[in-house]
Amino acid sequence: MLSRALRHVVLLLLAAVVLFPFVWMVLTSLKPPEEVYVDHIRWLPDRMYWIENYTRAFTKAPLAQYLLNGVIVTLAIFLLQVFVNLPAAYALSKLRWTGREFVFGLVLACLLIPPHAVAIPVFLLLHQLGLLNSYASLILPWTISVFGIFLMRQFFMTVPDDLVDAARMDGISELGIVWRVMLPVAYPALTAFGIFSLVAHWNDYFWPLIAVNEQALFTPPLGVVHFRNDDAGTDFGALMAAATVIITPLLVAFIFLQRRFVQGITMTGMK
Repeated sequence: MLSRALRHVVLLLLAAVVLFPFVWMVLTSLKPPEEVYVDHIRWLPDRMYWIENYTRAFTKAPLAQYLLNGVIVTLAIFLLQVFVNLPAAYALSKLRWTGREFVFGLVLACLLIPPHAVAIPVFLLLHQLGLLNSYASLILPWTISVFGIFLMRQFFMTVPDDLVDAARMDGISELGIVWRVMLPVAYPALTAFGIFSLVAHWNDYFWPLIAVNEQALFTPPLGVVHFRNDDAGTDFGALMAAATVIITPLLVAFIFLQRRFVQGITMTGMK
């Protein structure tokens, strides 16, 4: 019991350290400007200013347009990744062909390559194709996810071969097996990968910063920069309000999908 209590205390302390910036962000979004710049820690505001801060968050910059762009980009990336990842993972797990293990090794090797290392070649390629400063420039570079292929391949390895053989005996093609047999049983792993993908691309600041320069195409993290002002001073109340609005959809999605997320992660390591 003592060991269990100590473990819970350590976990609670770590959780407090992780949650502190988020709590401070939300509390700052409720404060008037004069209480943001005080020289001591003040948790709760003496005067609630949340209506003004959240109103400025949507009027000082087109935050609604940024959120819409984020939804379009992240959902398009995820759908294209599913369209590519599932057939690739199926071929690496259920089909027998020469060089399969070598190709899977290449997939694992690609996990070691950071996206920033290939940013310049991808940027030059999109420039040659005339796709910069468009939704395509935000979406196409992330169509193939080696992590998604690896995760789905590990999950497909846990699916019994008898299920695949039965589908073949029924005359279903290999692509038909992917979408009619493997996809329905892969929902837990797909949910786990979806959360990883949506969080990564919703919060991505690096690539949108170099791929687009029109304000109408800005994603939420890039749009938050508009609340900074080196001359007049940063409007931290509106900035924290915008950040709270931007992060809320991710928190809600994770709360509703956390059970399937944990299930998908644990099941990918069963075999």
